[in-house]
Amino acid sequence: MTVTEIWLTDRAAAPMRRVPTARLVAGQGLEGDRYALGGGTWARYPDLEKQLTLIDGADVAAVAAEVGVPLTPGDTRRNLVTTGVDLPALVGRFFAVGDALLFGMKRCPPCAHLERLTGARLVKAMVHRGGINAAVFAGAEIAEGAVVRPVTDEEAARRGAPTGADRPVPRLVAG
Repeated sequence: MTVTEIWLTDRAAAPMRRVPTARLVAGQGLEGDRYALGGGTWARYPDLEKQLTLIDGADVAAVAAEVGVPLTPGDTRRNLVTTGVDLPALVGRFFAVGDALLFGMKRCPPCAHLERLTGARLVKAMVHRGGINAAVFAGAEIAEGAVVRPVTDEEAARRGAPTGADRPVPRLVAG
């Protein structure tokens, strides 16, 4: 259950670039990424839903094979690529990426914007394989190979995460 790749870009619709390490910043996302900088195509979405995206590398490979295009994880415009992680199961839960504390806010369905940027028909193939959106509650430096693990509410509270009525509420979306 690890991060295999880290991707970011400093502006909407610009090509993503892979980096071996990056900093997750509480309340912002991935340092230097378009959403942490206040930009990005979906910047109007609620703050907790646009900080960070994660996708499973096997899902990217399956979509590429199904659609018949040379799709890379960076082409999906997601920030963190994982292996061995049940990402949908993290929606509504706190989890750690290395020493950072995150909360799974919603599934991240594919969109027509992604099809425009890639020139490939991806929406149907990615419907249940689009990854998730997460909010960062405790930042940390992360690197490829960082462990991804669920965190109990008790551990999250000890690390300063909001609890009770202030606990984040995930949004259910199709996909």
